[in-house]
Amino acid sequence: MAKVDVFNMQREKVGDVELSESVFGAPVREHLFWEVVKWQRARMRSGTASTKTRGDISGSTRKLFRQKGTGRARRGSIKSPTLRGGGTAFGPKPRNFAYNIPKKVRKAALIAALSKRVSEERVLVLENLELPEVKTRLVQQMMARFELSSVLFVDGDNRNFNLAGRNIPSVKVLPAKGLNVYDILKHDNLVLTKEAVAAIEGRLAK
Repeated sequence: MAKVDVFNMQREKVGDVELSESVFGAPVREHLFWEVVKWQRARMRSGTASTKTRGDISGSTRKLFRQKGTGRARRGSIKSPTLRGGGTAFGPKPRNFAYNIPKKVRKAALIAALSKRVSEERVLVLENLELPEVKTRLVQQMMARFELSSVLFVDGDNRNFNLAGRNIPSVKVLPAKGLNVYDILKHDNLVLTKEAVAAIEGRLAK
């Protein structure tokens, strides 16, 4: 087991915690990252792009002119896709881009992402993330003390910190149950509370 220091928000050491080897010290299987991030991104897609076919366009279905003898191209109705203002041929329609991958793959990728950040020494454990009031400035000051820029904070349901942190573009705050591969890899640093470490190990430990 790897032992890491635990700090308070003033960057004072208040103890240490042992990280589970099976969760934070596993082999980094990077090929799983692509598969899981692709799956996550597909599930995020709204799939609401839509175009009107000739059946959705308002207008007459009358044939514009006779089939033969005019010397012009053969025309159907004014709603033909070949005419300006007509329907779209083979355009997008609302669809669901989500698909499934095995739970074992998702779990292995999450463990690999956590282990990668630990091996890079980009994991910080804090005693808690409690703020006396909802002030974004307090979060920025804490980040400056630890020399952090792009950060994923993982904690319980801490309302003040959640509200204060969401105003910073390079910061995201998640509950332990919402931890995912995409957000770990997107942010340069991972900050966990002691409570979050216990919850993550309870969820992922063998």
